[in-house]
Amino acid sequence: MSNSASPSLRPRVDITPKPLGVSLFLIVLGAWYLAQAVSPRQAALYVVGALLGVTLYHAAFGFTSAWRVFIADGRGAGLRAQMLMLAVGVALFFPALSAGTLFGNPVTGLVQPAGTSVIVGAFIFGIGMQLGGGCASGTLYTVGGGSTRMIVTLIGFIVGSLIGTAHMPFWTSLPQLKPISLVGTLGLAPALVLNWIVFALIVAVTVVVEKRRHGRLVASHTQPKHVSPWLHGPWPLAAGALALVVLNFATLALSGRPWGVTSAFALWGAKAAAAVGIDTASWTYWSTKANAAALAAPISQDVTSVMDIGIVLGAMLAAALAGRYAPVWRIPLRSFIAAVVGGLLLGYGARLAYGCNIGAYFSGIVSGSLHGWLWLVAAFAGNVFGTRLRPLFGLEVERVKPTAC
Repeated sequence: MSNSASPSLRPRVDITPKPLGVSLFLIVLGAWYLAQAVSPRQAALYVVGALLGVTLYHAAFGFTSAWRVFIADGRGAGLRAQMLMLAVGVALFFPALSAGTLFGNPVTGLVQPAGTSVIVGAFIFGIGMQLGGGCASGTLYTVGGGSTRMIVTLIGFIVGSLIGTAHMPFWTSLPQLKPISLVGTLGLAPALVLNWIVFALIVAVTVVVEKRRHGRLVASHTQPKHVSPWLHGPWPLAAGALALVVLNFATLALSGRPWGVTSAFALWGAKAAAAVGIDTASWTYWSTKANAAALAAPISQDVTSVMDIGIVLGAMLAAALAGRYAPVWRIPLRSFIAAVVGGLLLGYGARLAYGCNIGAYFSGIVSGSLHGWLWLVAAFAGNVFGTRLRPLFGLEVERVKPTAC
């Protein structure tokens, strides 16, 4: 007798062909257009964005839900995956940033000031994560995956980002430290060791909390039974963490700086406002050389915008492969209100904090920026508060029953 299951008995995945075809077509067409109109490097970054979308969707690598289940139920698998991602990330990024070059090209980290605006902005962002239902990367990949509620969050995110740029002169005038790079301040080896120690301590805390709550570590991944889990998902969290690190490193190599998300939302909002007659170009935030150039140029010239669009299409591709692309257009009123409020908080908070869970937390920490660690603490506090607010808007707080097993 053969040990292999007969084809008729194998679980199958019902691929949704229409969104699969649309997403593939747009990814290929976009890459071809960018290679012709901008540069092959911009086209490559677009493809990296699409791969990030596939990874985020198939690994369900959400920062929001990972923090929420730890806060509410003591389950730390998501946080441990984030620490794995960061530990591998600093091992890759710190040497390159210390040298200032990667594969012969200049590179720089996302190192920003740490101060009042980061504390306030990250705390606001943390609340927005729980009400909006996602972080920056989570909003994009769930929109691509067919979540109509997250389209509302994304629109609020863009509006909040625009408002944040209008208020930035006030927030940056408040007390803050100059940008501090741990790599530059401590040196390469001490910075690596210090970061690894902190990551290990956070992992240890999650293990202790989870075992006290549940008596054991709760399984975070069930191996799918269908033929090709790597093609159709879901992936283990660890695989998602490692893939995100590699793709962020590819972003560094191609663009000269790490992965970011939310600056594009501010840019889209400013361009939309300008289109209806608002003179955003005269705002202090948009008067700096880099921001003025971005505002004047087509979206195709902006690395972050190109990658964000790639993430949405990559997630759409992944959802189609998984057979789960099925938008539902009815949104309960309280959930709709939470999406609007959460999106506004996400956008506003991200501008104040010099980034989001990607640009400030992930890329900030692997850049060695002190503000990345400050962001983590303040945003986690905001998530605690936001998690407690979720039931008021009819939003679920996931829990499993404690066990002594």
